[in-house]
Amino acid sequence: MTKFTVNNQPVSYKLDPATPLLWALRDASNLTGTKYGCGTGACGACTVDIDGTAVRSCQVTIGGVEGTFVTTIEGLTAEGNHPVQQALIAENVVQCGYCIPGIVMNAAALLRKNRNPSDEDIMGAITNLCRCGIYPRLIEAIGRAARVARGDEEITIDRGIPVETGEE
Repeated sequence: MTKFTVNNQPVSYKLDPATPLLWALRDASNLTGTKYGCGTGACGACTVDIDGTAVRSCQVTIGGVEGTFVTTIEGLTAEGNHPVQQALIAENVVQCGYCIPGIVMNAAALLRKNRNPSDEDIMGAITNLCRCGIYPRLIEAIGRAARVARGDEEITIDRGIPVETGEE
């Protein structure tokens, strides 16, 4: 039995320890926000946070993460109001949305380590693939999320719609 913590809840899986973390999360824990994209770790759709680091969950086994703390998109915030999530909405970044959970997890890990990332820092850290081509807006949104996380800016979202306060 493999044991670790997922979204602040202890879990134990009666699965083969060689099972990819992605499938344990999706199939055994019904945490389907973590997406299957390529299965090779190239696209980043399956990115989760393991002990503070963004990791492609299709590339690690549950046996390899025993004793760790795993956070999925469902566990990032209880209300879905992480600064990265708010900024992606406010900047109209999301198109089809399939890659977004992985991008959010990767960006959240970046902002925990670097509270004032440059555009180059963001481009270097966000290696997720997006078929919709959101990259220019994504860079702007992550920069905005950094400002929100630092307390330099505020985003108000009402029923999924950004509310402009007129303050700049």
